[in-house]
Amino acid sequence: MSAKLIKGTEIREEILEEITSEVAKIKEEHGVVPGLVTILVGENPASISYVTLKIKTAHRVGFTEIQDTQPIDIPEADLLALIEKYNNDDTINGILVQLPLPDHIDEKKILNTIDPDKDVDGFHPVNVGRLMIGGNEVKFPPCTPFGIQEMIVRAGVETSGAEVVVVGRSNIVGKPIANMMLQKGDGANSTVTIVHTRTKNMEEHCKRADILIVAAGVPNLVKPEWIKPGACVIDVGVNRVGEKPSAKDPNRMVAVLRGDVDFDAAKEIAGYITPVPGGVGPMTITMLMLNTLKALKYKLGIM
Repeated sequence: MSAKLIKGTEIREEILEEITSEVAKIKEEHGVVPGLVTILVGENPASISYVTLKIKTAHRVGFTEIQDTQPIDIPEADLLALIEKYNNDDTINGILVQLPLPDHIDEKKILNTIDPDKDVDGFHPVNVGRLMIGGNEVKFPPCTPFGIQEMIVRAGVETSGAEVVVVGRSNIVGKPIANMMLQKGDGANSTVTIVHTRTKNMEEHCKRADILIVAAGVPNLVKPEWIKPGACVIDVGVNRVGEKPSAKDPNRMVAVLRGDVDFDAAKEIAGYITPVPGGVGPMTITMLMLNTLKALKYKLGIM
């Protein structure tokens, strides 16, 4: 029997509808809506595409959205000053600086300049510390791990006491989702193991997992024999492995994407599994919108 698919595309729609409804209520009761600014430096095509989707989503849920595009040669000092301007703008609740930045700009310095209470990406050291402490201290979980946890919860997967194995130790996904799953609270209370490139017997660790979260960036790394029957498998990997003609236009080539899990084989063993594409990917921008809404609610004292 094939695993139940946890589709990020469907969960995204549920959450965006919830956000839209809550934004309308706040506007009616308080006369304000969330404000999000996206700062884009240069004209990287991938960044432009991603930012465009963020803008479209923000407008859909009723946010005020400012797209601030700067030339690729903007001096670092000018970019820092721009961030400070938005830090001090009461109409802006969330500040997003699209990465990567040009080589002459220190990304760490830029991200650390954002007001932690407007850091809706959840990358500022203050928000990383809040996440580590857990409980009511947490304000803005990083968006991809936040989306992963939400998918697990909404799929009805039991996390309390579950064995969770996270494959990958990145600051963006692996470390934060491991920390989130071991905290006290709903959607957590798990026993967590992180495995990585230096782990001995990675297969044996994965076989123990009730919930297996794979964020390694290696196509088909996790084999079907690594998966515990009935486990929940969250595949975060999005790997380009080639090209193929588009189904809509045979003259146009599109990327062939694979996850970090051998999906076709794994779905016959797992109880739940995310597809690639259409799994974790759609959740990241969705949770960015939720974090921005939360930022306004904190400011209004209704969070």
